[in-house]
Amino acid sequence: MTIDGPPLAFSGSRLSWTDLPRPVRARIAQTAGADVISEASATSGFSPGFASVLELSDGTQVFCKAVSPDQNPESPGLARREIRIAGLLPAAVPAPELLWSYDDGSWVVLGFAVAHGHLPDHPWRPEQLDRVLGAVAALAEVGTPCPSGLPSLSDAVADLSPGWDLLAANGVAMDSAVEALGAEGRWMRENLDALSTWSEQAAAAATGRSLSHGDLRADNILLDERALWIVDWPWATGRGAAWYDLLTILPSIAMQGGGDPASLFRAHPAAREADLDAVHSVLAALAGYFVQAAVLPAPIGIANLRPFQLAQGREALRWLRSW
Repeated sequence: MTIDGPPLAFSGSRLSWTDLPRPVRARIAQTAGADVISEASATSGFSPGFASVLELSDGTQVFCKAVSPDQNPESPGLARREIRIAGLLPAAVPAPELLWSYDDGSWVVLGFAVAHGHLPDHPWRPEQLDRVLGAVAALAEVGTPCPSGLPSLSDAVADLSPGWDLLAANGVAMDSAVEALGAEGRWMRENLDALSTWSEQAAAAATGRSLSHGDLRADNILLDERALWIVDWPWATGRGAAWYDLLTILPSIAMQGGGDPASLFRAHPAAREADLDAVHSVLAALAGYFVQAAVLPAPIGIANLRPFQLAQGREALRWLRSW
């Protein structure tokens, strides 16, 4: 597929209602309390499986996600994690309410209140960007101190940090990344040791007192004239830096025409008290994760993920080069 502009945030392998096994469809209708009469499939997000707004015979709606290992072996675990996290989020967080869920050991199904809205426009419109960045600031505020029971952001960042070392150990992958990234790739190769050193302190640098969404991008945001919703929370963490979600969303904002990430970061309330050395360390680790992941084979059922990660990695490297 040839794509003009930024890569698509879509798995490319979504199931329809009729693709679900009959017992799963019956269980969804039973749990929702009414028959399903129509569906509107979600048009964004990388999760494979089923994701649709279901119209029910009693006149209500529910946003339903369903996945099994057949779509991707890792996705059911993420769905189970999202169920646990939904019960921990503060009420003030703009996340759709989880109404019900079930897990038969293979299929994991979640039913959410419908968040009406649309994705931000691309390229970014200034007024929508202002609203999203305002929501990031509000999330840092209502999520501090973070609720107990969440995984630690420090542990999550530690999992990102080896990216540069993994890339350095694989010459073929390194060559592929350099070729794909152009000028940023050549700078990356020349500064590989420094990038690795900067990343070593990232886990400690990311510690704090705040809740983080952990995977904040435009395709996880819905808005309309009145409301803004942040969706898809399986990667949420606690005890993290208040600026982490801001840092992680800015490379995707930059690749989708939203502006210079360094300038946006400096002007943002969540970054007001940030230790810039800590930010630099975490940004280096994040760039390494994106670039190293981008040259791996595509995950099962998520064919579009690697180009998206490569584009994020390019913008993160440009930010590092400007530091």
